[in-house]
Amino acid sequence: MELLDLKNPFGAPVYHEKIVSSTMDAARILAGRNESHGTVITADFQEAGRGRLKRPWTAEHGKNLLFTVLLCCKGHSSIPQALTLRTGLAVSLAIEDLSPSLSGSVQVKWPNDIMINPGRNQAAYKAAGILSEADGKNVFIGVGVNIAQKEFPGDLLSKAGSIIQAFPALPENARFLLLEKILFRLYLEIENGTMPHDLPWQERLTQRLYKKGEQVSFVPGSADSGHVVEGLLSGLGPGGELLIIPSGEKTARSFVTGELRVYDPEN
Repeated sequence: MELLDLKNPFGAPVYHEKIVSSTMDAARILAGRNESHGTVITADFQEAGRGRLKRPWTAEHGKNLLFTVLLCCKGHSSIPQALTLRTGLAVSLAIEDLSPSLSGSVQVKWPNDIMINPGRNQAAYKAAGILSEADGKNVFIGVGVNIAQKEFPGDLLSKAGSIIQAFPALPENARFLLLEKILFRLYLEIENGTMPHDLPWQERLTQRLYKKGEQVSFVPGSADSGHVVEGLLSGLGPGGELLIIPSGEKTARSFVTGELRVYDPEN
């Protein structure tokens, strides 16, 4: 395990491994060694990377940014509110910090994906995913960002993409430059709150909420529930819950679990 010379505003180490089962698994090992709050583990390749709902996360060796942040919390009540969503806000802002030409094009798909929406009649695609897990005293924030990967498996061709596809002028060390920027943004979001003269996180996130103001299909609860809500995605509630005005109704309903259907045919 290599110690990287990277800026981490949490004041904790940033470790790197060439190959791990997953950075989430590696972070749990570090937690067992009593590593400090804000410790990061990143890797070139994950043999068993996973995303939300236990979906596999695949990435080319050394092409993308794969990492997990360890947060040491005293209990459930000390976990930052809407942590996954606020991490998504931090990641989206950091991508725009790295690639200013993408400003206004990086959106958060509720509850845990980052979309790049290039416009110009080009379809939006998923560029990053976030997975948060807790074990009672520690929280693990796993993040995967597609940076330089240009080819994806057939089932992901219409869904996934990389930053380099929208910003070809990425520097060679973009992975770790972006990691520093994400850690900076994440620290501001969950440790220091908003910056001076800034809006609350709910408002800033609502501004970049994917599909806001559009008609959507939403599956509440588990993915196999068989229930679908059709309606207008109107925004976020105070705790990050998704607000949808069902078709034929005038009042928004709030949802704390579920998934937007934005891909054909199954998602």
